[in-house]
Amino acid sequence: MIKSMTAFGRASAQGEWGQATWELRTVNHRYLDVTTKMPEALRSLENKVREIAQTFCNRGKLECGLRFRTGTLTGAAMTVNESLVAQLGEACKTIEGHLPGSAQVDPTRLLSWPGVLQTQEGDMSQVHEHVLALLHEAFDALVDVRQGEGQKLQALILARVSDIREQVILVKSRLPIVLEEQRDRMKKRLADIELVDVDNQRLEQEMAFLIQKMDVMEELDRLDTHLDEVERVLINDKVVGRRLDFLMQELNREVNTLSSKSQDTIVTKAAVEMKVLTEQMREQIQNLE
Repeated sequence: MIKSMTAFGRASAQGEWGQATWELRTVNHRYLDVTTKMPEALRSLENKVREIAQTFCNRGKLECGLRFRTGTLTGAAMTVNESLVAQLGEACKTIEGHLPGSAQVDPTRLLSWPGVLQTQEGDMSQVHEHVLALLHEAFDALVDVRQGEGQKLQALILARVSDIREQVILVKSRLPIVLEEQRDRMKKRLADIELVDVDNQRLEQEMAFLIQKMDVMEELDRLDTHLDEVERVLINDKVVGRRLDFLMQELNREVNTLSSKSQDTIVTKAAVEMKVLTEQMREQIQNLE
């Protein structure tokens, strides 16, 4: 199933291990570009997060944000460096001996002394397990949104493919009329240069040259082929963005050639309409993975 590159996914959970929330955002990008915003205590999971992201996304600029609060089982334990406190106490006594009557040391001030209060991180293995499981849930939510948006874009593109096919049919039906009108114009021009009797052989030569110059059946056939491929890719493929982008270039090339060869107002208008429809598809395809 095709997917859009613009989406949002979120998942939250809490327990004795802590409380965590993942928020994932993706927007258009030529390749997969993953950035992370995580607490420093969980920064070691960054590579794993990138690996998981690659299993869910092929293209897009992806932002993975994690908010985390420590739980009771993994809370950091605080201890006092008694050896350092003893040294500081002896230092205070020395100062008191030199400065009798100096103020007594406030214990809370000693706690702010570098190295006095030490923290020991709890076991983070449970946190890692829960956080990564939660990340998969967030990606599941993200993929659901991407697929939903992808289906909408698929329908819009297929509708424009149908509209272009109608213009191709119109041009094909118009070609015999255009050639007959050109034949009549040619006869009139030959008559205007005082040729009482039109030289049929010369007329046929001129018409053959004109038909060759105006022949757009090859372009119309290639348009049909490219449109068939667009439909096949949209229905059967999963990662479609790059291939469809290439097909839009091919469609645009054939439409431009059709327009340059046109000698008829209706054909020219049809070519312009096809060009507009192709550009609309190209803009929508930029958001497909």
